[in-house]
Amino acid sequence: MSSHEEVLRRSLENPEEFWAEQAEAVHWYRKWDKVLDSSEAPLYRWFSGGQLNTCYNALDIHVEQGRGENTALIYDSPVTDTQRRYSYSELRDRVAKLAGAMQERGVGVGDRVIIYMPMIPEAVMAMLACARLGAIHSVVFGGFAANELAVRIDDAKPKMILSASCGIEGSRIIAYKPLLDAAIDTATHKPDRCFVLQREQLAASMDEARDDDWQSVVDAASPCDCVPLEATDPLYILYTSGTTGQPKGVVRDNGGHAVALKWSMKNIYNMQPGEVFWAASDVGWVVGHSYIAYAPLLYGCTTLVYEGKPVGTPDPGAFWRVIADHDVRTLFTAPTAFRAIRKEDPEAVHLSRYDTSGLRALFLAGERCDPDTLSWAQQTLGIPVIDHWWQTETGWAIAANCLGLEELPVKPGSPSRAVPGYDVRILDEAGGPVAAGDMGSIAIKLPLPPGCLPTLWQNDERYKQAYLTTYPGYYLTGDAGFMDEDGYLYIMSRTDDVINVAGHRLSTGAMEEVLASHPDVAECAVIGPHCPLKGQAPLGLVVLKAGVDRADADVVRELIQLVRDKIGPVAAFKDAVVVERLPKTRSGKVLRATMKQLANGEDYKVPPTIDDPEILGELARSLDPIGYPRH
Repeated sequence: MSSHEEVLRRSLENPEEFWAEQAEAVHWYRKWDKVLDSSEAPLYRWFSGGQLNTCYNALDIHVEQGRGENTALIYDSPVTDTQRRYSYSELRDRVAKLAGAMQERGVGVGDRVIIYMPMIPEAVMAMLACARLGAIHSVVFGGFAANELAVRIDDAKPKMILSASCGIEGSRIIAYKPLLDAAIDTATHKPDRCFVLQREQLAASMDEARDDDWQSVVDAASPCDCVPLEATDPLYILYTSGTTGQPKGVVRDNGGHAVALKWSMKNIYNMQPGEVFWAASDVGWVVGHSYIAYAPLLYGCTTLVYEGKPVGTPDPGAFWRVIADHDVRTLFTAPTAFRAIRKEDPEAVHLSRYDTSGLRALFLAGERCDPDTLSWAQQTLGIPVIDHWWQTETGWAIAANCLGLEELPVKPGSPSRAVPGYDVRILDEAGGPVAAGDMGSIAIKLPLPPGCLPTLWQNDERYKQAYLTTYPGYYLTGDAGFMDEDGYLYIMSRTDDVINVAGHRLSTGAMEEVLASHPDVAECAVIGPHCPLKGQAPLGLVVLKAGVDRADADVVRELIQLVRDKIGPVAAFKDAVVVERLPKTRSGKVLRATMKQLANGEDYKVPPTIDDPEILGELARSLDPIGYPRH
């Protein structure tokens, strides 16, 4: 086994040789002309001239190599009380017929297809069918608001939309078809066709001129073969919210994506073909693209599609039940899922009901994992708990404890070291290096490794402006943090969340770490609303653990003292409030920017990805007694 340091060094000293070697694990119809094409730097392309098909690499190759009866996908839905398994052969056949039905209706290479679906196997089949055809998929979170879906329809201009009659959120049935119809009515661009999967929980009304019944058209279709595609052809567009209100369409190519993700399964997650890998995410997020739909199948693992929640479907033992039922070896989820489980079941009583002995590792990402949650997960599960850091734009981990290379010592609060392929630097405002331990802007020296975004959808200039111009020669991550003497990274906050208190630049992440260490606190967030005296002043919002029976004022007093003791008076931390819950996106990210606007009394737009918009009203009522919102 090579050491992390050795592989990282090799990947940075000779990236072309390193990635050419990793690319040998992928099936190519034609080898590349150039491993790294820098002819249009700072826009770099990997494996230009090469031809492959991502769906062939994810499904057909395993069948052809005699592994067709191995389980490719497990569907586990506590909300419909359903479990199903699909072998590689069965999944390939279903995907080929869906691709055939799409092809018969005119979808081909380069056409866009929007996928607007719940967490069901057909969502993954839809993605793979697009990859098979060379159509570019854009998954929009099922149940997303109609106006937001319309914006994406107008930007991607899809030839077809694949959807379902409904999604199920806990005990609520959410009708998708009225949202889809409203989005198409609103959008300037109109798709030619829609395939709608009728779920038994709710039937959708159909537009005969435009809509096809999914099952009928697939049953009648002839299977479609994989189409050879250029490595640099787009595989998908994934929209991420933009600061201008216009969403940014992150593009992922076929070649670099397949190479990087296949490499990551063994080297980061320490998986073996045939084992069960569970990314407890949604296909609407980048984690669902990379580690539900693609990476596990590229590597020959079994992937798990879970239609449920960490708590409430039916209880805080939901994750333990899934792990035990399906012999999950590696779980990848967001820290917020574990904070929710811990809040409802702090003593992990539910864990004792299940045999989770097969679980080897827990990986956390999506938001910075506070040391307290990390420690609870380690003590509860008794396995390596790995906080790792990546972005929608990169598509796979920038920093991680790569268990397949070498298990590094865990440092709570750090996602460990840069992953091979990533040359991570901490820069000051002038673009110069900072000393070990000093806060700065986190940037990645170009070129980014394979698998990362080559550009934004039909907008090279916006890509350069948003990511490549602040520090020429570097990709701007938008995160702030530091690197210690051992090369361990600490992601302290988004650059926007570094607050300026009377001239002192302070990290909200450092304060959150202190608040989270209090024994009564389940989760927390620190924001920096406007302060007439100091510019900004930190405000803590905390959710208490289930069963805490103390006066809120006593807890707040202790929290203020705790920050004073651990960070010092410079933090000027004087305000905290106990709230029932924090506003989050459906992937678990806390909506700090929206909370700050609310606390400042500014106009804010309800984010389309919010889990429950009513939380913002609750929050306003909680802040009012302590003098927020401020104008």
